[in-house]
Amino acid sequence: MNWQVFWITLGTVFLAEMGDKTQLAALSMTADTRAPVAVFLGASLALCLATLLGVVFGGVLSHYVPQHIIKKAAGIAFIAIGGLILLGKW
Repeated sequence: MNWQVFWITLGTVFLAEMGDKTQLAALSMTADTRAPVAVFLGASLALCLATLLGVVFGGVLSHYVPQHIIKKAAGIAFIAIGGLILLGKW
């Protein structure tokens, strides 16, 4: 296990997730349902599954596509999705 990669990933993902749509959705669902344990477990499982898909897809993709292209494509996709959200089309 590469602990340096572990800690960098933990810090990066934690900071990226603070105040995002997922956290706001969990806050809202907890307030609506008053079932914090169920919301926590459901949100945690969803985040774990989404991360698993990203790791598996990234692992396979990295065998076929150079890293610099993956980074540029991810950046373009991030900007495009942000633009669509700003325009109200996402």
